[in-house]
Amino acid sequence: MLQRQPVDPALPKIFHALADPTRLAVVERLSVSPASASELAKPFTMALPSFMQHMGVLEGAAIVTSHKSGRTRTYQLAPASLQLASAWLAEFRNHWERRFDQLEHLLTTTHQPQGEP
Repeated sequence: MLQRQPVDPALPKIFHALADPTRLAVVERLSVSPASASELAKPFTMALPSFMQHMGVLEGAAIVTSHKSGRTRTYQLAPASLQLASAWLAEFRNHWERRFDQLEHLLTTTHQPQGEP
């Protein structure tokens, strides 16, 4: 059984935010550099208020932060939330890699080629 700490209450919000293709594309874009809301919205065929709802979800999950200068709102990634999600996934990846290594060892040590007793 996997021994682990209680789930951080921020994780469900983070994974919910990343589960949407639009929000995931925004995170990918912001990994290059900060960008204004209008620049981020440009590739999507939706009204700006709808797009801003997506940005609100990302900001609510602390995946992005924003600041307003005049009429321009600029967004940037907030790496702490992504690091939290990455650490959670790494814990499971390590667990399953060990389990698959154990299975491989079992299969290679107990397998006998056909025709041999």
